Amino acid sequence: MFSAGTGKSSAFFFFYLFILTSETCAAPFHVMRRSSCSSTASVVSLREGQICGQTRHNFKVMALLALLLGLFVFVLEPVQADTTHSTLDPLDASFCHGGLEVIYPELDIDKCLMIPKNNKLREKIGTVWKAPQIYFSGAEKKKMYVLVMVDPDAPRRSQHPSYWRHWLLVNIEGYSLAEGKMHGMTLGDYNPPTPPQKTGFHRYQFMLFEQPPHTKISLTEKESSRGKWDFQAFVKRFNLGEPVAALQFLTQNFED
Repeated sequence: MFSAGTGKSSAFFFFYLFILTSETCAAPFHVMRRSSCSSTASVVSLREGQICGQTRHNFKVMALLALLLGLFVFVLEPVQADTTHSTLDPLDASFCHGGLEVIYPELDIDKCLMIPKNNKLREKIGTVWKAPQIYFSGAEKKKMYVLVMVDPDAPRRSQHPSYWRHWLLVNIEGYSLAEGKMHGMTLGDYNPPTPPQKTGFHRYQFMLFEQPPHTKISLTEKESSRGKWDFQAFVKRFNLGEPVAALQFLTQNFED
C-alpha cells in the first residue's frame, strides 16, 4: 500500500535527480564552448544542450508530479486511518486477558481489535455468521463455566449506555472449552452484533467466569428482555467474581 512516507520520499528523490541532472548537463556544454570554436564542436555542444534541456524538462515534470503525489498521500493518509479504525484506545485494548478465543468462519479473534471493513467482515459478523466457536486453553476439565456476551454501549457509547445481552450460557463443561467445542446450557440465544446506524462503534465483550460449585444459575422474569440488563447485579447474585478470561471487538453498522 502506498503511504505518506513513500510519497514524500519519491518527491525528494526526483527533486534531487532534477538538481543533479541540471548540474551535470550544464558542465559539458560550458566545456565544449571553452575548448573549441569549430563548427563541429558548436553543433555537438548545441545538441548536448538540447538533450540536457529536454532532460531537465522531463525531470521537472517528474519532480512536480512526485511532490503533488506526496502531498496528496500525506493529506489522505490520516483520513484513511480514521476511516478504518485500525487502532484501539488503550483502555479498550487492556480489556482482553486470559487467552479466550472467539472463532468465526473467516475471523479468528484472540485479542482486542476493531473489525475491519474490508472483505465485508462487518456485514458478515452482523448478518451472516452464526454463533462463534469458543476456545479456552486454560479451562480446567472438571470445572463449570459461565459465558456472557454483551454490548455495553447500547444505544450508543456516548449517551449513558446500558448493557444489551447478546449471549448467555451456563453449566459449560471445562473439557469442552479446552477442545474448542463448547457444551453447556443456553439461557440466552446468540444475538449477532448489529449496532444501529449512525451510533458509532460498539464494544462486544465476551467474558468467561468460573461457575461456583452446586450453583444453579437462571434469569429472573425481569431479565427476560435483552436490553438494559443489569449485568453487574447478575454477577453479584451468583458470586461469579471477576472473569477468568475476557475478549472484545469493536464494530459499527456495516452501512456507515
